[in-house]
Amino acid sequence: MTASIREAMLYTHMDVPQDGEAEKVRCNVCAHRCLIPEGGIGICHVRRNIAGKLYTLIYAEASSINVDPVEKKPLYHFYPGSYVFSLGTISCNFHCRHCQNWNISTARVGDIPTFEISPEEAVQRANRNHCAGIAWTYNEPTIWFEYTYDSARVAKREGLYTVYVTNGYISAEALDEISPFLDAANVDVKAFSDSFYKRVCGARLEPVLETCKRMLRKKIHLELTYLIIPGYNDGREELKEFADWVVTELNASIPVHLSRFYPAHLMLDVPPTSIESLEMAYEIAKDAGIEYVYLGNTPGHQYENTYCPECGELLIERVGYRVKMRLRGRKCPGCGHEINIVL
Repeated sequence: MTASIREAMLYTHMDVPQDGEAEKVRCNVCAHRCLIPEGGIGICHVRRNIAGKLYTLIYAEASSINVDPVEKKPLYHFYPGSYVFSLGTISCNFHCRHCQNWNISTARVGDIPTFEISPEEAVQRANRNHCAGIAWTYNEPTIWFEYTYDSARVAKREGLYTVYVTNGYISAEALDEISPFLDAANVDVKAFSDSFYKRVCGARLEPVLETCKRMLRKKIHLELTYLIIPGYNDGREELKEFADWVVTELNASIPVHLSRFYPAHLMLDVPPTSIESLEMAYEIAKDAGIEYVYLGNTPGHQYENTYCPECGELLIERVGYRVKMRLRGRKCPGCGHEINIVL
């Protein structure tokens, strides 16, 4: 076996096989909880049952590495203005028809070039590039859980912050394991209907909502992204249900990014989201009581900035990924209101 194939964490052996039967294992890393027969792979295509043991096929195999502003994740209330060493691998446990990074999320082992980068080397490169943290992003980090877990432990020892940019399908057990070493997450809530998740993503809504609540309980800094797709998840009622859920089930101070859709992958026939639709969604979210609402993929729009929810004063001005801070510590300089932000 190569260095990138190693035994997985968090799986269970099923019933002892009878004569001539292969042993099945259940992967417990994500909410799919795939039951995988001998020689089979999970929905993510990167976890295989080999002789009754589950293996990851992509440990330390990166397809994408970049130094990014943390605002690109997007995280607007977590060390604003800092840079984060960002890594992605291949494949995904969702099959989203609108995936913006479909070239890596649909790739299988061997389809595209990857290169090995150990947890120690990743952290060293983060430090050499003057990054304040490390992020697993571009595709779903849960599917190379063993690598992100090992890397997060090394990163925390070296004083770096750690970030997941995720679809939120991580299992409770996996989140329990990594949460002591995970500082922040942006969870992509793709819609607020189970039918959308089943039809467009090949998944379910409820596990995502549960992950958001668990992250909040574990004091992981949480921000949400909702990509608004015309004709799919942009109805007023659905947007209001989503906003009400954030306020009542999570916290009104959680930053919410309402992002503009552009045609991609298998949704090339769907038009980009109009600015009017985005602004309508913004008003719905604000009316529901969400304190920090942002419009994404709208360069130069005023709603990329942070305003005090108490007095309306401009607190953080953003032009592209350039950030101008006007806070006094974590407080509004105008009224003294304390802002939900990590500095």
